[in-house]
Amino acid sequence: MSEVNERIALALKYRPSVFEDVVGQSHIVETLRNAISSGRIANAYLFIGPRGIGKTTLSRIFAKALNCTSPNGVEPCGKCQNCIEISQGRSIDVVEFDAAS
Repeated sequence: MSEVNERIALALKYRPSVFEDVVGQSHIVETLRNAISSGRIANAYLFIGPRGIGKTTLSRIFAKALNCTSPNGVEPCGKCQNCIEISQGRSIDVVEFDAAS
């Protein structure tokens, strides 16, 4: 068998996986953390803005934090089945769609 050389874009390879690692969106991170810690989760969230500001990254972290089976406070563990499936884009509970396409 030959080894598969999988190429991943740098933005995806080094995407933050916890709120603490997000840079430049502290006001959004604080809002999402407060929602989780207070247990006051809204029915829907819209992540909008120009390209490259972290909409997908923050929405994935938020989804993992809400679905994580063993969170570290408000941070997702990144190791449970739910976190892994969301990170890999194969969770049936979290659907990502590109509204611009």
